[in-house]
Amino acid sequence: MTARITLPATGGGTETLTLREPAGWQRPAGPPASRIAYAAAHVVADPYADNAPGQPARLDWDATLGVRRNLWSWGLGVAEAMDTAQRGMGLDWAATRELIRRSAAEAAACGGRIVAGAATDQLTGVPAGLDEVTTAYAEQVAFVQDCGATAVVMASRQLAALATDPDDYLRVYGQVLSQTDAPVVLHWLGDMFDPALAGYWGSTDLDAATKTFVSLVHTHADVIDGVKVSLLDAEREVRLRELLPATVRVYTGDDYHYPELIAGDGRRFSHALLGAFAAIAPAASAALHRLDAGDTAGFRDILDPTVPLSRHVFAPPTQFYKTGIAFLSWLNGFQPGFTMVGGLHSGRGVPHLVRTFRLADAAGLLLDPDLAVERMRRYLSVAGVAA
Repeated sequence: MTARITLPATGGGTETLTLREPAGWQRPAGPPASRIAYAAAHVVADPYADNAPGQPARLDWDATLGVRRNLWSWGLGVAEAMDTAQRGMGLDWAATRELIRRSAAEAAACGGRIVAGAATDQLTGVPAGLDEVTTAYAEQVAFVQDCGATAVVMASRQLAALATDPDDYLRVYGQVLSQTDAPVVLHWLGDMFDPALAGYWGSTDLDAATKTFVSLVHTHADVIDGVKVSLLDAEREVRLRELLPATVRVYTGDDYHYPELIAGDGRRFSHALLGAFAAIAPAASAALHRLDAGDTAGFRDILDPTVPLSRHVFAPPTQFYKTGIAFLSWLNGFQPGFTMVGGLHSGRGVPHLVRTFRLADAAGLLLDPDLAVERMRRYLSVAGVAA
């Protein structure tokens, strides 16, 4: 029987949506070969815990690790403990450590690819000086590597609060990178994802910031696997690819323009480390395997229809995109409830999540339409909307 639901209509009133059949993509035999692709995974809150704002994060470990096993089953790597996992927005360092440890062990058990975020969020308040930030970074990088994951050196709120010029960034990152022999990924996260990172790399002028960033990469290219760029600026990312050493990969974090950036321009292309891929894993997997076969048109035919969903989920205020990722996970049956650590499930309202539902259906990403309809009705009922 075809799944249908009555939803609030734009501009008032209601209308009935008849859901399409899911796209039916098949799980691959292995990961894609032509691109490295990581999905930045969210965390599932323990529904029995007090995951209110300001409270320590308590996770549903079975569901959280199940989300990661699902991503690996689609041939994608997992980017662990990144901003998608609510670093700085509900996930504290104690929970982060356990998350990295458990996920790295799961990756080793199933042969899945994993990277994990290393930051400075074990510090509280504004540190006394840059040396304290350097020590905190080094501690987290070492922990991630000891767990068996590749470290993603994330942008640091503490460093942003202390640094007065580009040299402060070069000094801290230079000391951290000089202490590791294992390859790391550098992460440039724009302030649309985290307003506390405004002026990162020592300037609000992105051209000047890029110059500092590129200088750092060239100086330490021997220990840099790649850079993840999350600026939502496709032209800037294309220019950056030309400025970096040929040995350094670019992992796009652009959740608005990922199809064209991954496809490339005939000379260079971006790999992927995307929060969006956590929401569209089956489509991302199928598209990347088309690309492996040299079928760029087929790659775009699959991936382009997911962009409206991703652009909506990551719409301003962009830092609340995690709410949409968790909502879609719940609709698809990967977690028992729609709650988030730090109370972040309140980060998006009813109209936004109704449109998320519609766009996920249009892209064929509601894997069990009957379940999705049942859960959407529950959500609308709690919100006071008849469906």
